[in-house]
Amino acid sequence: MTEPTLPVWTPAEWARTHWPQRMLTDYLDDAVGRHPDKVAIVDYNSMNRAATTLSYRQLQRIVGRVAAGLATMGVKNGTIVACQLPNWWQFVALYLACARLGAIINPLMPIFRQRELRYMLGFAEAEVMVVPRLFRGCDYPALIADIRADLPRLAHLLVIGGSGEDSFERRLLDRRWEDEVDLAALFARHAPSPNDVTQLLYTSGTTGEPKGVMHTSNTLLSILTKYEERLGLNGDDVIFMASPMGHQAGFMYGLMMGPMLAAKLVLQDIWNADQAALLIQDEAVTYTMGSTPFLADLTDSPAVEHTDMSSLRTFVSSGAPSPAPSCSAPLVGWAPVSFPHGA
Repeated sequence: MTEPTLPVWTPAEWARTHWPQRMLTDYLDDAVGRHPDKVAIVDYNSMNRAATTLSYRQLQRIVGRVAAGLATMGVKNGTIVACQLPNWWQFVALYLACARLGAIINPLMPIFRQRELRYMLGFAEAEVMVVPRLFRGCDYPALIADIRADLPRLAHLLVIGGSGEDSFERRLLDRRWEDEVDLAALFARHAPSPNDVTQLLYTSGTTGEPKGVMHTSNTLLSILTKYEERLGLNGDDVIFMASPMGHQAGFMYGLMMGPMLAAKLVLQDIWNADQAALLIQDEAVTYTMGSTPFLADLTDSPAVEHTDMSSLRTFVSSGAPSPAPSCSAPLVGWAPVSFPHGA
């Protein structure tokens, strides 16, 4: 039997065929040009019990303001900006602002503590770190203070919900930087190539110290463009993301996919299946992606019985085989759900 022959791609051929040659900010600008007042993000913050809704016009303005503020702190092409954030709207804005300046975002899972952070921030030589004031009982500024002496390259700590000079809001949001800075000139000066590193993400470290994987816009977006084509996703979809955006699943298939499709992105910062069912109903969610425990929890939730989740068209389950006995029956009752990957 003859073995199938796979095409041999040279780098140039691969680039012409698969690389989008775009930044995520290009998709953001397209979305603003087509429908500026469309909802971009709906954020449910468990710490202050506040819901935030941003249109694409508002998101673009915030991204410009944050980018200009970061630039005054010395952030530029190649600067490592680390963040240890829940699924909040500020995470999305921060990455897009970094992309405007050619800076590299280094997402870190909120569960990491001193040992992991000392290694990861030191190895990456992060110059800026963005954290919440408090999340799930953890005092993140105190956490960083414990290891600050071991991080000589860390010049700035920005705290969402903080006070004083380290406040994210005070340093980047309260001041209208866009009225003081020529944003077009600033972004032109720092315009990155889609082949520049845009994300540094650590592996789990199960076989040693975590490895820092470097991704470009082309490597990330080339996956997403094929993914959305296969699933038939578009700007009419509503994306629900409860997987942490500090992990590649949440980062790519939530944070990046929203602006790429010009779709509405609904964020949940602490996984709760009952609340997720209500969000799916209230926001008319059509797509989500998560590991099998998310699927099992959702289908086992009593909320399934009294919420209308008929809008949910696709749940992409990944990471392990789906627990068919626990999920098959409830799914039939409330939504036509497909499992294209990892099922």
